[in-house]
Amino acid sequence: MEKTNVSFIEPVGEVNLHSSKWDLGRGLRKGQLMLESFFIKKGYLLVLVGFLLGRALILAKLTPFCLPFFASVYLIKRDRAPLALIGLIVGASTISLGNAAFTFAVTVLFLTIYRMSEKWLTNEVRSLPFFVGIILGVGKLIESFILSRQLTLYDLMMVGVQASLAFILTLIFLQSIPLLTLNKRRQLLKTEEIVCLIIMLASIMSGTIGWKVYDMSIEHIMSRYLVLVFSFIAGATVGSTVGVVTGLIFSLASVSSFYHMSLLAFSGVLGGLLKEGKKIGVSIGLFIATLLIGMYGEGGGSILQTVLETLSAILLFLLTPQALTSRLAKYIPGTPEHTAEQQKYMRKMRDVTAQRVSQFSGVFHALSKSFSQMEVMQEDEEENREMDYFMSNVTERTCQTCFKKEQCWAKNFNTTYASMEEIIHEMDQNDGNVSPRMAREWEKICSRPKKVYETIGQQLTFFQANLKLKKQVRESRKLVAEQLLGVSEVMDNFAKEIQRERENHYKQEEQIMEAIQDFGIQIEQVEIYSLEPGNVDIEMTVPFCNGHGECDKLIAPMLSDILGETIIVNREECAVLPHELCNVNFRSSKAYTVDTGVAHAAKDGGLVSGDSYSTIELGLGKFAIAISDGMGNGERAHYESSETLQLLQKILQSGIEEKVAIKSVNSILSLRTTDEIFSTLDLAMIDLKDASARFLKIGSTPSFIKRGNKVIKIQASNLPMGILQEFEVDVVSEQLKAGDLLIMMSDGVFEGPKHVENYDLWMKRKVQELETDDPQEVADLIMEEVIRSRSGLIDDDMTVTVAKIKHNTPKWASIPIQKVKRHA
Repeated sequence: MEKTNVSFIEPVGEVNLHSSKWDLGRGLRKGQLMLESFFIKKGYLLVLVGFLLGRALILAKLTPFCLPFFASVYLIKRDRAPLALIGLIVGASTISLGNAAFTFAVTVLFLTIYRMSEKWLTNEVRSLPFFVGIILGVGKLIESFILSRQLTLYDLMMVGVQASLAFILTLIFLQSIPLLTLNKRRQLLKTEEIVCLIIMLASIMSGTIGWKVYDMSIEHIMSRYLVLVFSFIAGATVGSTVGVVTGLIFSLASVSSFYHMSLLAFSGVLGGLLKEGKKIGVSIGLFIATLLIGMYGEGGGSILQTVLETLSAILLFLLTPQALTSRLAKYIPGTPEHTAEQQKYMRKMRDVTAQRVSQFSGVFHALSKSFSQMEVMQEDEEENREMDYFMSNVTERTCQTCFKKEQCWAKNFNTTYASMEEIIHEMDQNDGNVSPRMAREWEKICSRPKKVYETIGQQLTFFQANLKLKKQVRESRKLVAEQLLGVSEVMDNFAKEIQRERENHYKQEEQIMEAIQDFGIQIEQVEIYSLEPGNVDIEMTVPFCNGHGECDKLIAPMLSDILGETIIVNREECAVLPHELCNVNFRSSKAYTVDTGVAHAAKDGGLVSGDSYSTIELGLGKFAIAISDGMGNGERAHYESSETLQLLQKILQSGIEEKVAIKSVNSILSLRTTDEIFSTLDLAMIDLKDASARFLKIGSTPSFIKRGNKVIKIQASNLPMGILQEFEVDVVSEQLKAGDLLIMMSDGVFEGPKHVENYDLWMKRKVQELETDDPQEVADLIMEEVIRSRSGLIDDDMTVTVAKIKHNTPKWASIPIQKVKRHA
């Protein structure tokens, strides 16, 4: 008992230890969530932003930021608009009380006019910039007239500038304010949204103009910090854009800051180029730009102050947590974080899809298992039970009213039961007749023998029909179980295929591009989807080739040597104009190819044959050859045979195994109609990877393989399709070789020769005497020989298909070049 207590106590200490560490991280996370809730969810960030925008000036006297900001917040987050107004008025009051009064008056005017006209607006977002521009222009016009009692051309120009800026800023704030107010945003930021966000941030920071700490300008520190962050996140392009836009806003606010735009733009470019050096590299870029531009800014005396401002921005940047920059980077296209986020989303969608498919596979598997379960009762017990029911029905109609009932079924039960059971078996086996011996014995026991014989005969008919029906139900259940199992396996394989992640082949792509370009062929892009041996899949974008076939003649042979296996052009989309690009798909070539030839003729030279044939190249690296012979001749036979092949082709292309596919087709044909319409099926499945073949023959004639002077006969015994609902498919496997001729034929050809006793020997001899190996010539010669043997008469539909197995020799030899490792 003590040992048990110790074993419980020890893990508790470990749990508490881990829990304390986890509580520290949980506390930091909780504090972060509280700050997010206070500033973003509750909207107090708008107070701070409004305060800075209320202080922001353009050309030292214009304040175009206040009304656009309030109007945008009012439209997007109406319940947060009072907070924005408070921040704007407080910020404007730091400039002058008149400015604060003007801001409040213009806001009230906007609210009054907008609320009055709101009912007539069809599109609030489109109309808002016009409202803001007109109202702010009118307000500025009234202010100028009240202050100076006259309007000059300069005043009108300033009113126009302020109204235009208000119109543009409203459009910008409508794009960027949702980024500050919505806590959860997973959409991709467009380029316009990124620029609007930068303009808004620069406008906010212009509200810090004039603030200094130890003679260092806060706006200079914050603007350089902003450039550092965006250069680190998105590179030189976005970094330089942030620098130019921020410097431009600052230069409009204060002309003395015009040189600052050059410093910010140059530092954005340098910082973005040194992004690979992480935060230190980006910081070095800003420092170098500061030294180079600072010497030409305001003279040598201000260099020290500029360097100190830069160092402060760098220190602030280095203290910025990685989580913040990574979170912002997720929303900017082109960043690794955004790519990872997109891949995470795609992986989640893929896993969800695969899980759904796998669940459906499980459903079908469970259904298959349910259908395949046989009755718990054993066959002997079931037979005894059926006999008891049968005997009960007979005695109910005969013995129930007999005066000897007590003697037969009470005193001599075993004798009576055994005798009646023997009579039932005899009548079942002898078409309702009873042997004289059994009749004499039964007449000694029973006083109503003829009545018993008549009743047993009637019940036997129902009994046999019932047994047949139960057998059909069992067979159908078994067939459905196999079909459901086949569908389950296909869906399971599909789910696994979905979950196979594409491997990253960046190194191999660079090696292939470098090797081919060193050869003198220009390539724009290489995308490797698979380097699995025998299943290579490569996409390339190449310049306009003017139909010279560079991909087929040069690039594919070089890839063959690089990857060590034959690569061919699978699909090519050639450009039409010289400045366009061609898209080419390269795939592994199969080890073998199949050339086919077909000869067919309808009965009496008619137009419609009851035979149908098909050569199907499946997407699984297999080649299928099939012949179906419908019962009889004419349109109905043609319909049955062609329907058989179409059903088979669809099922095989779905990936279901051949035997299940054939059983599925058979069940459809047998259940579709009550007419006795049957069809044969001769199917050969050739694997193009190793030339192995599987033959499935359903009521069809033998096939022959000609290998040099040797002829191999392929035969299986199965009834035609549609006769039985349940049958076992005999599968014959044979390894083919290059140069083999596979000859398949319908019964009209095999049994066509007249005055021939042994069709096998006759056909083997004719195949052996063939002097050509061209598939079409072989098919024509066999058809001609059969028709000649019947003096030119065609007594049945005839079809011959011939397939020649060949090594897949590429058209162009491989071009020696450096090798590429398949795995990085």
